[in-house]
Amino acid sequence: METKTNSEEKKSLNFIEQIVANDLKEGKNGGRLQTRFPPEPNGYLHIGHAKAIAMDFGIAKNFGGVCNLRMDDTNPQKEDMEYVMAIERDIKWLGFDWGKVCYASDYFQDLWDFAEWCILNDLAYVDEQTSEEIAAQKGTPTEAGVNSPYRDRPNQDSLSLFRDMNSGKVEPGKMVLRAKIDMGRPEMQFRDPIIYRVLNMPHWRTGNRWNAYPMYDFTHGQCDYLEGVTHSICTLEFVPHRDLYDLFVTWMKRWHESKCGSTNVPCIVPVGGDMEDNRPRQYEFNKLNLNYTLMSKRNLLILTKEGVVNGWDDPRMPTICGIRRRGYSPEAVLGFIDKIGYTTFDALNDIKLMEAACREDLNARAIRVSAVVNPVKLVIDNYPEGQVEEMEAINNPEIRNEEGQTILENNTHAISFSRELFIEREDFMEDGGKKFLRLGPGKEVRLKNAYIIKCDEDPAKCIEKDADGNIICIHATYDPESKSGLPGANRKIKGKTLHWVSAAHSIPCEVRDYSCLWTCENPRDAIKQYEKEHGVRGIDAMRPFLNPDSLRINTEARIEEFAATLPEYSYLQFQRIGYYNVDPDSTPEKPVFNKTVGLKQ
Repeated sequence: METKTNSEEKKSLNFIEQIVANDLKEGKNGGRLQTRFPPEPNGYLHIGHAKAIAMDFGIAKNFGGVCNLRMDDTNPQKEDMEYVMAIERDIKWLGFDWGKVCYASDYFQDLWDFAEWCILNDLAYVDEQTSEEIAAQKGTPTEAGVNSPYRDRPNQDSLSLFRDMNSGKVEPGKMVLRAKIDMGRPEMQFRDPIIYRVLNMPHWRTGNRWNAYPMYDFTHGQCDYLEGVTHSICTLEFVPHRDLYDLFVTWMKRWHESKCGSTNVPCIVPVGGDMEDNRPRQYEFNKLNLNYTLMSKRNLLILTKEGVVNGWDDPRMPTICGIRRRGYSPEAVLGFIDKIGYTTFDALNDIKLMEAACREDLNARAIRVSAVVNPVKLVIDNYPEGQVEEMEAINNPEIRNEEGQTILENNTHAISFSRELFIEREDFMEDGGKKFLRLGPGKEVRLKNAYIIKCDEDPAKCIEKDADGNIICIHATYDPESKSGLPGANRKIKGKTLHWVSAAHSIPCEVRDYSCLWTCENPRDAIKQYEKEHGVRGIDAMRPFLNPDSLRINTEARIEEFAATLPEYSYLQFQRIGYYNVDPDSTPEKPVFNKTVGLKQ
């Protein structure tokens, strides 16, 4: 089977890819490869999910398999179609597609029938204790649990009560269905875990059909099995659940094979053979954790509801849609994920690594434009009044031919040059000294794509100030022979090359400058500690660690007209400043740009 390109073959496989390669070589699962990505539709996906997406879909893509998208919709209290649609958009934006869309609710009847089989085979029972009583009987990691007084009730009684749980007449919390495993096992998860609970609320897909709903551990592996998943890939927090996953899959396989054998019901998964074959296996990899970032969907929902951020796609959010709005490309996100890799231990990754991956990617794709974020007027006194020149500006110098030369065809745009310009206020100093290589009295600089200009040595002749002593206008002269293509174009000067915009041919714009939303490196742990020490939760525990300066809005910036014509999400480089993108709020009359990342770390 041809699974990888020559360039991909040169790259070493991560440990899960190696497992998959070995399984395919050995012919496990009949040579099939099927993965799944199973998000719960209770919020928007974040950068951590992007790593799981890259793994689940990437494995299937690279090894000739299929990856399904399965919504884990077992908790109707928090789920919504809005989130389903957002999840699908985010996956497609990252460049992946699924075999089919499935829902855990598709299998509710199968799971119910399986649960009844478990009861009749003495593998489950209905418990009428309170949640507090059940928790108290669980024991500790070093102390065995205590059997429930309902553990040995007759199977038929448990079956009758289980059906009552779905009648709508049993109050939530009055009964649960528990797997009958072993209260003496050292692994806490094996001590008769709860597998069904009563919610008495309609489901957004199944309506009022169900009042009792399965728990995650009783749903996940079973859905994997019914769908024909071969490799169930998840993050490290599920390592303690792996043995329980395998046990429930074994039970499910026995039930399903007996069902198919007795009723001639077609099986999704091939029946027969070794119990160890034709079954999903769970494998775990490390989460993507970033410093100065909080990635709990529950906490992200709090931030949106409390108005700390402007929705799930706020560029300060670690959501995939927020990262997109910030100006990251899908290639930048996936490139970062590839750089940090997949391991069997968790670590806190430096957000600077993600920013570096973004710079590397955007350098090759961003359109260069001229924008002045802190403008001061520059008047070229000897330039003809009313004259306007159209200067050629390269969109991206990194678009090169085989010889390494910048390609100009379809890679330029025009920028208007006139007598009155705007430059960055920081690019002029009245007394900058010899080391200041930008504009000042007696100093010469080159204006990008235009001319060399020089200020008079007398500050009084080149500087206008207001009553408070603030510089409001700079005067200079230009060398008409210094334009590109003319004899003086290559004249060497000590000064730097400055960007600019024409005063009459630029547009006022809004520039949004974002920084980390949090002031502490590990906000998750900081919030937990604050909750413990102060007895508060939610937004009250978050506020001490929120960065009050995480968003700065500049409405004084100016940008060349060309940039205002570009569509939303366009990747830009404001020359000499940083990488930006066109915000969805932008209009040709009022352009809005989000700062993605600076040019330098």
